[in-house]
Amino acid sequence: MGNAKPPANTGTLYIVPTPLGNLEDITLRALRVLRSVSLVATEDTRTTGKLLKHFEISCPMISYFEHSGPAQIAKIIQHLENEDVALVSEAGTPLMSDPGYRLVQAAIAAHVPVVPLPGASAVTTALSASGLPTDRFMFLGFLPRKTGERRRLLESVAGQPDTLIFFESPHRLPAALQDIETCLGPERPVAVCRELTKLYEEIWRGTVAQACAEWQTREPRGEFTLVVAGAPAAPEWTAAQVEQALAAALDGGASAKDAVRSVTGQSGWPKRKVYQLVEHIKQQHRQE
Repeated sequence: MGNAKPPANTGTLYIVPTPLGNLEDITLRALRVLRSVSLVATEDTRTTGKLLKHFEISCPMISYFEHSGPAQIAKIIQHLENEDVALVSEAGTPLMSDPGYRLVQAAIAAHVPVVPLPGASAVTTALSASGLPTDRFMFLGFLPRKTGERRRLLESVAGQPDTLIFFESPHRLPAALQDIETCLGPERPVAVCRELTKLYEEIWRGTVAQACAEWQTREPRGEFTLVVAGAPAAPEWTAAQVEQALAAALDGGASAKDAVRSVTGQSGWPKRKVYQLVEHIKQQHRQE
């Protein structure tokens, strides 16, 4: 049981980070491994093919991505019985919001050595330049596509003190920022990181409300990484403060649901208690 010693003829699965966009960010070790393996398992054969061609590396590739089934994993594990394989993603460090962990699980179960290489990652690259606390952070991958699911996820982390990191696609960025404002509050500091390491790299910093205004007036282009400050450590609001904020939101035309989301994110109160107060306010309005 435990970490059984692999057979002498077993290959090795290497986890190989590739550049986010700037080819100079590949490591010497990554190049050596890519030249030494007999197969590259990749999320995108076209992107990886261009990378290998640029560095004059000739190696067979096999497609391995989100919708690859057990048969594809079995092929790679079979190859690992005698030969080394490099696992790469489309860009950055494999397994960061991609399905590489399934292949790693299968390799571990087959007693194949798994060797990770350090390298490029949009997560740590964005965090390091965000200006937000780096001692504790929570990476949540791509935000859900549907509004309801996205808001539920954001509500679940509204009280987290850790810095939050998300990936987002350009066409969903404005809606995602609006939901972050609704669920986490408009005054949270945020860094909107676009096209990291590429020609048009941009790191925009401000509050969530300012980000909403900014990205409503310009067309989002490229890949985005959002770094959002964690919940402030300030004391919880008093009941009077919560009631006042709820009343102001309702009087301003917000629905009860949106008012509760907004105040929960700002006040530090549990959503259940905020719901109780909003029901109390609504009952008072009906009696007037």
